[in-house]
Amino acid sequence: MQDFQFGNRLCMLRQKAHLSQSQLGEKLGVSGKAVSKWENGKAKPGLDLVSRLADALGVSLDELLRTAPEEKVITKIVITGGPCAGKTTAMSWIQNAFTKMGYAVLFVDETATQLITGGAAPWLNGSNRDFQWHLIQLQKAKEAAFEEIARTMTSDKVLIVCDRAAMDNCAYMSDQEFAWVLRKLQTNKVALRDHYDAVFHLVTAAKGAEKYYTLANNQARTETVEEAAALDDRLIASWTGHPHLRVIDNSTGFDEKMLRLIREITVFLGEPSPLEIERKFLIERPGLRMLEALPRCERVDIIQTYLKADKNADEVRVRQRGVNGHYIYFRTRKKKLSDMKRVEEEERLTQEEYLSLLVQADPAYRPIHKERYCLSENGFYYEIDIYPEWPDKAIMEIELHSEQQKIVFPEGINVIREVTDCPEFSNREIARIR
Repeated sequence: MQDFQFGNRLCMLRQKAHLSQSQLGEKLGVSGKAVSKWENGKAKPGLDLVSRLADALGVSLDELLRTAPEEKVITKIVITGGPCAGKTTAMSWIQNAFTKMGYAVLFVDETATQLITGGAAPWLNGSNRDFQWHLIQLQKAKEAAFEEIARTMTSDKVLIVCDRAAMDNCAYMSDQEFAWVLRKLQTNKVALRDHYDAVFHLVTAAKGAEKYYTLANNQARTETVEEAAALDDRLIASWTGHPHLRVIDNSTGFDEKMLRLIREITVFLGEPSPLEIERKFLIERPGLRMLEALPRCERVDIIQTYLKADKNADEVRVRQRGVNGHYIYFRTRKKKLSDMKRVEEEERLTQEEYLSLLVQADPAYRPIHKERYCLSENGFYYEIDIYPEWPDKAIMEIELHSEQQKIVFPEGINVIREVTDCPEFSNREIARIR
């Protein structure tokens, strides 16, 4: 077996066992750095360690040493939205579109509807928070089962589609109930929200397509038009702050709405390439209390470090992203195609992988520390970056699905000028040491 094949397999089995490199090393009496060398192909464990390694990972020796096939790509996305938003139809469109693109498409059905139609409705329970806790537990168990099945499938591209997911429950709880559920689950908001790769919110027909709003196609649906619109807002607020949230509104006919959803998912998956279209604006620094008081605004703390570029990318960076001590980590590679378009590839990292990459930091750039306020409004997803060294200005970015899309700015935001084509306002230039 070639070293890189063994390393890839070891990395997959270690992550499946929920062990860090250091934790696995402790079980074997070696350093985490030694495990890292095994995984990146620079070395292999001695024969005396291989059997113990298999035991530590909970697998047979044959499974550990089996030649690994080409690495499988498993992507897990969420389709959410208010009542009567078109989710059921969307699932059919997703199945047809992405099966044709060579994906094995798996669907995790809506857990709340499953419980309600099974007689376990929340209004029949003594405690709403207990119901929501059990619902999220069932949701997580179902997702884990689908992920395990995905790993055994012959297809090298698997798309897991969740019909609603864990954070949807937040819209049905008070802040106190949600905090209790998080403690009960021994998790935090960032981990619960951001372990999904992308979230696509379909806006309820009760907002902009009222004549099509109906209760007839879902026996678990009970909301009036007004209640549906309010719930839609709460659901968007629950997911706001996710690294890749897209809101699909009712500004077009229903078929075009479905086409826009497919287009957004296609772009995210990189079929044929992950094109990102964005506009950037220099704005007056908004009041933080004003932002934090908005119902669909979420603060995220970001530390961004630029690494030495390689031949496959114009820009390589790593990010720590989260809040209140709970973080997730990414590496991003970018290649510019035009002033408004670029290829962007992003991968999730473990904390240990993130820390190990920091030694590759480009000395010409300082790490950027910023507070990002993610705001869902007007059918757009705005990202407002507050830099501590800027007392009177900030940057706002808006991602678009076409260069011709008309922009609506959020109320209370004062735009100074567009800086999309101004390199001095790129994060990389802001980070440059002068």
